[in-house]
Amino acid sequence: MEPRPSPPAPPTPAVPLGALLADRELGLRHLAGPAEAEVRGVHASEMGDPSPYLLGGELLLTAGAGTGPDPDAGPDPGSDPDGYVARLVAAGAAALGFGVAPVHEEVPPALAEACARHGLPLLEVPPRTRFTAVARAVWRLMAEARTRELRRVTEAQQALAAAAARPDPVPAVLSRLAASLGGHVRLWPDGRTAGTPPPPEAPAVPAALDALLARVGRADGPATATDQADGRHLAAYALGRGGHGALGTATPARAPGDHTIASVAAVLLTLLTAERPAGTEAAALTRVLLGDPPAEALGAGPWYAVRASGAGDPQALAAALGTVLLDPDGPGVRLLTDREPAPQPGWRLGVSAPAGPGALAGADAQARRALDRAEAARTPLVRHTEPGLAGLVGEAEARAHAAALLGPLAPALRETLRAWLAHHGSWDRSAAALGVHRNTVRQRVARAAALLDRDLDDPDVRMELWFALTRTPQA
Repeated sequence: MEPRPSPPAPPTPAVPLGALLADRELGLRHLAGPAEAEVRGVHASEMGDPSPYLLGGELLLTAGAGTGPDPDAGPDPGSDPDGYVARLVAAGAAALGFGVAPVHEEVPPALAEACARHGLPLLEVPPRTRFTAVARAVWRLMAEARTRELRRVTEAQQALAAAAARPDPVPAVLSRLAASLGGHVRLWPDGRTAGTPPPPEAPAVPAALDALLARVGRADGPATATDQADGRHLAAYALGRGGHGALGTATPARAPGDHTIASVAAVLLTLLTAERPAGTEAAALTRVLLGDPPAEALGAGPWYAVRASGAGDPQALAAALGTVLLDPDGPGVRLLTDREPAPQPGWRLGVSAPAGPGALAGADAQARRALDRAEAARTPLVRHTEPGLAGLVGEAEARAHAAALLGPLAPALRETLRAWLAHHGSWDRSAAALGVHRNTVRQRVARAAALLDRDLDDPDVRMELWFALTRTPQA
């Protein structure tokens, strides 16, 4: 079976249909079809054929007030229940909720029969339950599931990082990963495995996983791939670049956070199994921090300097960012990574522009200023993007300097000075841009020079004033 590219995990876990049926306030009643399904959304429609508007996984709510037979819309549930249900199943609907009243006093028996025939769960929505209440319950359960999944991923990352620090780290990481995923894992090509015992009729590791590992582990293979075999979900992750091996997982189910957890484990195993002296990365970081030539300690990169603040485990953060180049001492956490960082739960990150090993000091300063902006904006991650002279000074410092320098000038004087500098000291062009007489420009510029006590013929003064004016809102 040809392996498929690894799909992105859904952003939020699905809501089990049983959780909605268990909500006594909703009072939903299962009438026909399977009693279990995964609900990923809610859609209410009285159209005769709502299937074109479904993405898949929805609980469709209707009161049965369709438009009736129509060559474009199709028949409603009452006139052709079999065709109606068949189209919902083809569109991937998770379940159908039928509201009793105001149109129907009971769920049409023919609709229940069609749902049973096509395997679509059918729920009765009582008159007292509004469709909006059902939708709110689904979104609430999704939010709770999302929080649980984020907590699970964070705890798994921390546990993997702790396992990597044990005396025998590779089997410790494999065992921890298998426990976190609830399945089996295998390291290729050495064949080490870990995991819970499989069912008696199934092999510990499906043969299809070995084929997947061989494909991903070769030099020209994909970074990840997935497959299914023996009733289990299979995934493989390349260890580093250039065919250095692969990590495989076999699980009875696949949760949204499993890909993130397995990716962290793959990064750790890449570092732990690489052929190099133990402690190379930590020694490299120490030498960089002590000021030795970084090119002798690190590869060519490009590298990203990261500053982080948060209450989480720095080792788990380093694992999530794919690095062991970590300095947790001081008021914040400093890291170096050769992978472009992404936001991490529980952390605020400032990320530098990509830099070579000879420019890490500047990159660290960029990361520090980016973290300051992330803290001020209360955002998970800010990247350094501002080039040139402005990038050497933090935004807060630049604005404070501009406010102090330009404080003596009224808004009209600031506007005139800005226009005059923008037009390289031309009186005529400045006057035209401002819509005033050239003599007015002369008078205002002279007044500004006097209030600032600066020589405007000095290019250094002009540069400093221009920088300050560009950091000050225009009137």
